[in-house]
Amino acid sequence: MPRRSRARVAPESHDISDPILVEGLDLDAQGIARLAPTEEAAARGESGKVIFIRGALPTEVVRYQITRDKSRFSKAKVIDIMKEAVFRAKPACQYFGVCGGCTMQHLDIRAQIAIKQRVLEDDLLHIGQLRPQEVLRPMAGPTWHYRHRARFSVVNRSIKKGTVLVGFHEHQSAYVADMLSCQILPKHVSDLLEPLRALIMSLSDPSRVPQIELAVGEGKEIGSQVTALAIRHLEPLIEADQTAIKAFADQHGVWIWLQPSGLQSLAPFHPPTGMLCYRLPEFGIEMPFKPADFTQVNHLMNRSLVSCALRLFEVQAGDRVLDLFCGIGNFSLPLARTASSVLGIEGLASLVERATENAAHNQLSHKASFMQSDLFEVSIDIIVSWGKAERWLIDPPREGAMAICQALANIVQASAAGQHEWDAFLPKRIVYVSCNPKTLARDASILVHQAGYQLRSAGIINMFPHTSHVESIAVFERNGHGI
Repeated sequence: MPRRSRARVAPESHDISDPILVEGLDLDAQGIARLAPTEEAAARGESGKVIFIRGALPTEVVRYQITRDKSRFSKAKVIDIMKEAVFRAKPACQYFGVCGGCTMQHLDIRAQIAIKQRVLEDDLLHIGQLRPQEVLRPMAGPTWHYRHRARFSVVNRSIKKGTVLVGFHEHQSAYVADMLSCQILPKHVSDLLEPLRALIMSLSDPSRVPQIELAVGEGKEIGSQVTALAIRHLEPLIEADQTAIKAFADQHGVWIWLQPSGLQSLAPFHPPTGMLCYRLPEFGIEMPFKPADFTQVNHLMNRSLVSCALRLFEVQAGDRVLDLFCGIGNFSLPLARTASSVLGIEGLASLVERATENAAHNQLSHKASFMQSDLFEVSIDIIVSWGKAERWLIDPPREGAMAICQALANIVQASAAGQHEWDAFLPKRIVYVSCNPKTLARDASILVHQAGYQLRSAGIINMFPHTSHVESIAVFERNGHGI
């Protein structure tokens, strides 16, 4: 068995480099520079070694120190910026560079958006061999205090010294950042980070609380705001612990949920009842959810995303629609306001249950129904079992929707072989919402090159400012089936 190469971690005494020009930027916001090739490499037609420099930006001249050295590339940190880029920005967060939650705060927000748009276009071109007929204008919104859902890790730094850490992990590390504020969380949540430390430390066994789930939403009354904290605890809470948690909730005006085991055990604790929701006013939709349910972290941008998706969908009153990876009904229920009927399909039974409840909550049960199905194992027969639908919405996790796209391609191939009975199950238009441009590009290649669709349009939604996350949307249409 061949021996795997291992990266060499450079010692702290590694020399500081000579000045070098940074030529590019990767999606983790690392500057990309290239050393001049050795004479032997140049004779073989090879380029010089690539250096990824954390903290450096394109057009800058910097000096760096190697932190991780491999044969074909090296990782480094910037030591001195001798010439700054015009689009460099001052990070708003004092923990930038330590906390791994954000990687782009040193980059002007307009440049961040341009880079993400370029990533989407490059992935479509190089992975999918595609160019969209139209590049949609990037969608953007608030750049600070936008994150309404998060998972805080809790770690005992030193119980003897009376300290625990509550927050996000450090950059590419298992360690939790020592942070007392966060600029992308709502201000009132950021202000809770220090009191949360004190609360956890006051419990009888702080080491048995590994994480806290955050969800900020709207309350029962329109315009009201609710902050819910779901505390994961590995041992039963004694009465004193429960009293301390209730006092914390009352003092800071938050709702507490407890999770003693798996997600199915998550339940409201204090107050014992109440509704947490988000609203889509354009469609008259009120979406109740639990703190651990998957919802978009940026509620204002989610409103824009849903509006954009339905506009691109061009749904007609008589249309039947499929919403694949439907979650709790984020797109299904707005679609049901116009479409004849909507079938939402999701792999998790718990989400199917939540979506069904939300349809009833919005008096849409007669138009929106939901079912469970493994969307990573899809065949022609399964697509036929879903029934005919003119339009599909696909909103998969980072893994993408390869099985679905390949099954559509298989229908086209079967039709070319004379089996035309399945043609009617091909949707005329697909709106694909993606959280990973690489899997979108892969799936787009299947839809266009094998299933006969055209990539009408594509663009990004800056759902996660200051991070490397790229949310995007694309529209596919069957050749000869313009709508």
